[in-house]
Amino acid sequence: MNTNPKKWSPKTVQLAVDLHAQLIISHENWHKFKGNSHKRTAELLSSALVQLLSGGECSDISALINQSLLWINNEIKDPGCPDH
Repeated sequence: MNTNPKKWSPKTVQLAVDLHAQLIISHENWHKFKGNSHKRTAELLSSALVQLLSGGECSDISALINQSLLWINNEIKDPGCPDH
């Protein structure tokens, strides 16, 4: 990415990381929330924000945002566990 991650204060980046940590669908609650489009969208958008603030690749950030749009518009569903 052509941005300088130093333009964001460490506190700003940490706040984004903390928010993302709160929004992650963990292994323990995956089955409960895997189909919740709002939770999936929030998780993906917060991940994109962390990537943006950390100097991530534009293509990775765009992919996360595009995936979040699919979820919020109910154009994608969780395929389920491959082991089941």
